[in-house]
Amino acid sequence: MDYRKSNAPANTVTRDMMQMSADTGNIYETVKIIAKRANQISVEMKGDLEKKLQEFASYNDNLEEVFENREQIEISRYYEKLPKSTLIATQEYLEGKVYYKNPAKEKNNF
Repeated sequence: MDYRKSNAPANTVTRDMMQMSADTGNIYETVKIIAKRANQISVEMKGDLEKKLQEFASYNDNLEEVFENREQIEISRYYEKLPKSTLIATQEYLEGKVYYKNPAKEKNNF
């Protein structure tokens, strides 16, 4: 999923824990699923940001040539304004866009 098009809230929102744990039956398992997805999203966001900022990288070792680039600042501000990865992952989970499975539960079902 493209995190830039997510409809996740930018601020924290109180959630009903019973509703969130209805699918798994365990709130800790639900939190673990959301945490793993949040890690995936944050790695993807960090990679995109580093790739975009790489264009502006200066390989000079001269400390006197430190300058600010307006485009670089705008890119950084854009990524700072995006919802945090945990909020995006929670929204994806609630919308049913996250695929997960628990091998231990599947093993017991056989």
